[in-house]
Amino acid sequence: MAHSTNERRVISVVVMNESSVLARVTALFAGRGYNIESLTVAPIPNSEMSHITIATNGSTKVMEQITKQLHKLIPVYKVIEHEEMVEKEMVLVKFPIAENLSDIAALCSTYNGGIVNVGKEMVIAQVADEPKRIKHFIEAAERYNPTEIVRGGVVAIER
Repeated sequence: MAHSTNERRVISVVVMNESSVLARVTALFAGRGYNIESLTVAPIPNSEMSHITIATNGSTKVMEQITKQLHKLIPVYKVIEHEEMVEKEMVLVKFPIAENLSDIAALCSTYNGGIVNVGKEMVIAQVADEPKRIKHFIEAAERYNPTEIVRGGVVAIER
């Protein structure tokens, strides 16, 4: 039964940095009816390649199939399904200036973040932490009436 259970998965794909690669990678997920929860793409410094990090849910069997298909794509150099990893996500949150600035700063510091911008009518905070902790931060931040929340994608690296 555990073989067919949908679990959270994080996959990294190292690809040649060229047009349409991202579309081909995401088409593998769409073709099997799996949603991508988070997608982050960035060039690898001093190379012609990019690193794609994908967070999704799926069974072990389906993830094995997707991993095999990813290996067959021509511009793909490496596919890693993370087991032992360091995983982080970033979030930016805009609060009304009327909220308690020191309470917001204290909350942010608890989640590896802080206040990054203060304007006449708003305060913007940034937090970078594990995805589960980001979820908890957003829940805790609700008491300060955020006007906007923007989450970045997951980045991960093998231990």
